[in-house]
Amino acid sequence: MLAGLLAGGHAPSELLFTERYPKRCAELTDRYGIESTDVPGAAGRAEVLVVAVKPQDIEPLLTELAPAIRPGTLIVSLCAGLPTALYEARLPEGTAVVRVMPNTPMVVGEAMSAVSGGTHATEAHLKLVEQLLGSVGKVITLPEHQQDAVTALSGSGPAYFFYLVEAMIDAGILLGIPRAVAADLIIQSAVGAATMLRDSGEHPVTLREAVTSPAGTTIMAIRELEKHGVRAALLAAIEAARDRSKELGADHKIKE
Repeated sequence: MLAGLLAGGHAPSELLFTERYPKRCAELTDRYGIESTDVPGAAGRAEVLVVAVKPQDIEPLLTELAPAIRPGTLIVSLCAGLPTALYEARLPEGTAVVRVMPNTPMVVGEAMSAVSGGTHATEAHLKLVEQLLGSVGKVITLPEHQQDAVTALSGSGPAYFFYLVEAMIDAGILLGIPRAVAADLIIQSAVGAATMLRDSGEHPVTLREAVTSPAGTTIMAIRELEKHGVRAALLAAIEAARDRSKELGADHKIKE
C-alpha cells in the first residue's frame, strides 16, 4: 500500500508507518524514504490511520491506540473478519471507522478492495478511502454484512488462482514439458484470460464455450473437472473461508 500511495502521487513526507520489528522498519524506510514511528506517535499525528495487523493482534493494539488517538482521526481497518463495531467500542466515542478487504495484488497496483463504513463514517470518509485505495487497484463500496463473503471471494481469491496455476504447471510437467516452459505457458494464459474477462464484457460461460469445440480437447477436460467435483469443491472452499472470517470477528467480544 505504501508503494501504491507513492506511485499515486503522495509524497513520502505525507506518510508515516509503524512496524513491530526494527529491522523491517529500517528496510521500509530505506526503500520508500518514509518516516517510521511508534503506535502512539502515529495515533497522535495521523489524519488517516490504517490498521493492518493479524486479527489476533488487534486487542493489544486497540488498547495502545485508545488513549493516544486524536479527535477526528479516520480509522481504516484492513483486518480480516473484524467489524467496525469492535473499533467503535474500544476507541473514543465518535471515532469514524471504515472497514476494507483488499487483496495481495495491491503490490502490483491491481488490488480489488471492498469498502464499508461504520456508524460514524460519512460519505466524505468513504470517498477519501476510495481515493486512497484507487491508487492500488479497483474499489467498490458495499454493506458491511457482505464483508465476510468478500473476504472469501476476493480477499482469499488470489490464493485460489495460484493454487490452480500450480496444479496446471504440475500437469505440464506430467505431460513432459519442462517446468519453466509450463510456467510461461500457464501464467500468460492466465493473464490473457483475465484480460479477456475484464475487457470483453462477456460472461465467463460465453468465453469458455468459445474455446469448447464439439468432441474436442477442451470438452474432454471439462468433463473430467466435473467428474471430479471441482466446481462443488470450489463452492465449499469459499463457504469455508466465509465461515472462518465470521469466526475471526466472533472471537472478539464487543463491549456495549
